[in-house]
Amino acid sequence: MEAKSDMQLLVGIRNRNPTAFDELFHKYYKLLCGYAYLYLKEEEESKDIVQNLFIEIWEKKRLDKLNGDVKSYLYRAVHNRCLNCLRNTETKIRKQTDYEKSGENSQEQSQDKEMLEHIYRKLEANLDDLPRQRKEAISLVYLHEKKYQDVANTMGISINSLKTHLKIGLKNLREKLKKNE
Repeated sequence: MEAKSDMQLLVGIRNRNPTAFDELFHKYYKLLCGYAYLYLKEEEESKDIVQNLFIEIWEKKRLDKLNGDVKSYLYRAVHNRCLNCLRNTETKIRKQTDYEKSGENSQEQSQDKEMLEHIYRKLEANLDDLPRQRKEAISLVYLHEKKYQDVANTMGISINSLKTHLKIGLKNLREKLKKNE
């Protein structure tokens, strides 16, 4: 009897009979809302999904080509819409979380940049206090990333002398930086 009734309503909807559509709506609306609520746990969102389904059925003539059971179609359509809604919600949450993390990262990067600039200024100030050859050796090797041999040739000293200047210069810098902390 129910299948025949659904079939009669389906024929009426295909003929654009608003009364048949209203009957189908009232027959399944509460059941479909309850079904949607099982997935979404949100009453209003569940109602919206079911209402939008019925609007689409009427406006886009979704049942005109249906060859199966109306009830099964309605439940499957609500099921799919609920899954899409959950997926969209999850995507929004993930994007929001990523956005918040990127804000935290940019703040951390800004703090890191400020700290590096502060350290660099302290290093430059203390580097200026070193004797000329030690300052030049450290600057060329560590700040300009030159090779030991090239720096030794530029300064006109042996590689061993360069290493000695670097060793003593770095030791002096460390001591000065510790004192300034």
